Order: sequence, then structure tokens, then C-alpha cells
Amino acid sequence: MHSPFDLSKPVAIGGDHAGFEYKEDLISFLEGKGIPFHDFGTHSADSVDYPDYAHPVATAVEKNEASFGILICGSGNGVAITANKHQGIRAAICWGEELAKLAREHNNANIICIPARFVREGDVEKMIQIFITTDFEGGRHQRRVDKIACA
Repeated sequence: MHSPFDLSKPVAIGGDHAGFEYKEDLISFLEGKGIPFHDFGTHSADSVDYPDYAHPVATAVEKNEASFGILICGSGNGVAITANKHQGIRAAICWGEELAKLAREHNNANIICIPARFVREGDVEKMIQIFITTDFEGGRHQRRVDKIACA
């Protein structure tokens, strides 16, 4: 499988209670593809605070300890807002295949944020497959991505 990401490094995955079941399904998906991962939790459907899981995922991607990140919460907003506080992180909320593709092609997203309450189960794996295999287009998009960071 072609991937613009270094899949010898683990994928960082995490989410809150609303994303727990999808996270577990995605772990099975990654295992089935032989893709290493680091599960930052949560490890149950008990209510938790999404920043406690989004920050470690974003830190692992930011420090290049993970190839990319997957975050899952109810709306996708909380984890995306949290992850995007980290320099060098481009976390994109995706609820469809086309958005996952554009997040990679145009924004060079390195974390995909899934809104578990708004995405059908079978679509999540398709979006992750697209995210993993889509290259950043560069060109005019690189110029725009270069303008994102504040520091």
C-alpha cells in the first residue's frame, strides 16, 4: 500500500467516550492492515474529557513519534480544536471520503478527526484508508500551509 506517511512509525489514535467504539473498530482495521499504532485511550465508554486524549496524540505527531494521528469524539470539534493548539499539527474534521481526501491533498493534514455521532461505521474505515494513501499536492497548497503556523 502506498502511503505518504512513514508507516514504520505507529499511528497515534485516541478519543473520548463518544468515540470509544469507533476507536476500537479502527484499531482492528489498523491491525488487519499490519499498521502499527499507539492507543492513547480512552479504554472504555465511561465519560471522560477529550483534551486528555487529544493532547497526547497531537504531541506524538508533533514530535514525529507517530506517522499521523486519528482522533474521535462525538462532533470531532473538541479533539480538532485541542490538537490544533499544537504547532505543526493540522487536524482536520472529516465526515466523508471527499473531505478526507481534500484534507490530505490541500491541507497536508496530519491528524484526522472523526465525528462519531455523524459518521456511519463502515464509512470510517474508508475515510482512514483514503487519508493514509492520499498525497499532499504541494504547489499553491504548500504556500497556504506555510502560512498556518503562528510561531
